Amino acid sequence: MTRTAHITRNTLETQIDLTLNLDGTGSYSVSNPIGFFGHLLQSFCKHGMFDLSGTLHGDLHVDEHHLIEDTGITLGQCFARALGNCAGIYRSGFFIYPMDESLLQASVDFGGRPFCVCNAQLSGIPLVSLSPEGTQSSFQTDCFDDFWQGFANGASCNLHLDTIRGRSDHHKMEGLFKAAARAIRAAVEIDSRRQGQIPSTKGIIV
Repeated sequence: MTRTAHITRNTLETQIDLTLNLDGTGSYSVSNPIGFFGHLLQSFCKHGMFDLSGTLHGDLHVDEHHLIEDTGITLGQCFARALGNCAGIYRSGFFIYPMDESLLQASVDFGGRPFCVCNAQLSGIPLVSLSPEGTQSSFQTDCFDDFWQGFANGASCNLHLDTIRGRSDHHKMEGLFKAAARAIRAAVEIDSRRQGQIPSTKGIIV
């Protein structure tokens, strides 16, 4: 069974094209104009063993918010489409990820009811970096919650992200992406004991 999905989102603000393979090797090949955002998505794929490819374009002359949030929505929709009726999966997952001085926690349930609680405890100060060509770029840390809210809505999942402790915004965000990846990986894996049944007493995920 191949669990893949391709979603295209075109609006006046963003143009996003993503292809996801749930049962991949951790490959990330996305044209992403926001450097640190690409780092986060690559970490997500590597630790979740998801393959993700595509392109991201948006009105960065306005703000990073539109592109980051819409990418979360589109990626969540990819998960929803690849999972279908969720038959045979574990459905829920949990992981605590240590990253240097930071300790991060993620819990997820693909139960059909979107809800997101993101307690990242970020400073709100943008991260500034330099490209190899010397061009300055940034990542708006206040968009972090927006990405995961969009993901939860698109995937129709219940997602809780918490910083247990930490100092560095970089470590908190990267650690939460890795914790989420491991929790989601556990949730979407096939449970051989379930034998293809839908993991709900209702008999349907809604």
